[in-house]
Amino acid sequence: MKADNIFYYWCLVCVVSLALSFFTVISFIVGHGLPTINGALFVGDTDFIRGILGLSPIWDGIWPACVGTLMVVFSALLLAIIPGLASGIWLAQAKPSGFKHIVSLVIDIIAGIPSILMGLFGFSLILLLRHWLLPSANVCLFLSALSLAILIIPYLAASVKTALLALPASLLLTALSLGMSYRQALIKVLIPQASKGIMSGIMLATGRAAEDTAVIMLTGVVVNAGLPISIFERYEALPFTIFYYSAQYQNEAELQLAFGAALVLLCLTASLFAFASLLQSRYQGMTSDSY
Repeated sequence: MKADNIFYYWCLVCVVSLALSFFTVISFIVGHGLPTINGALFVGDTDFIRGILGLSPIWDGIWPACVGTLMVVFSALLLAIIPGLASGIWLAQAKPSGFKHIVSLVIDIIAGIPSILMGLFGFSLILLLRHWLLPSANVCLFLSALSLAILIIPYLAASVKTALLALPASLLLTALSLGMSYRQALIKVLIPQASKGIMSGIMLATGRAAEDTAVIMLTGVVVNAGLPISIFERYEALPFTIFYYSAQYQNEAELQLAFGAALVLLCLTASLFAFASLLQSRYQGMTSDSY
């Protein structure tokens, strides 16, 4: 009994320490970033409306980085969701075999690759294309999205696999006994029931893509690139903006810009998570109504 009490209090201390660390970091970012939130943070000296609409160039604001971050995150998700979900479904439903073991091992290896190596992979891919196939190939937003997609596919596959395997086996047997085909049971029963775990994986992948700096630093992000006009052009992103200004600031204004960008990135990822949660609740409501 004494050992159980020690373990309980140790867990309590860990939880409290984690909560305090979290609120300390959030409070630090909010305290330093909130005073910088104004129109000048986003567009600098440019007219606000013209800067937001892309009619005038922005040199001292983070609006192009906000747009670039959203574009690279959504592009990475578009590239990763289908193969990630398909891989997770296959790993959960396929019979044990040597090939399944190899695929699972490859996904685990990719999940453990440091992001800087994925950035080097993207940069090496451009060098290969430039040397052999496409002399005009260059780093760009699409390359960053592709590298991030490869990086987050294991998160999606693992979350889908875990969510499907957590369902009771009787659920599939009941659906099949009622006359459904396996495909119908998967689409209409299993996936809706596992949607909460699947959406959690998508949210985790979204956060992973939004905060990464090493990958995008080697595959297309630059400072003062302006609003991205194409996925095949260089762009700005909030993680790199924070890294650049916090590491190489020349005055207090640039440091405050880094704090403001950090707070905006925090709010942006929180908004993406809230939007994903809203989609999940609406999807669950639609599936329950269809039953």
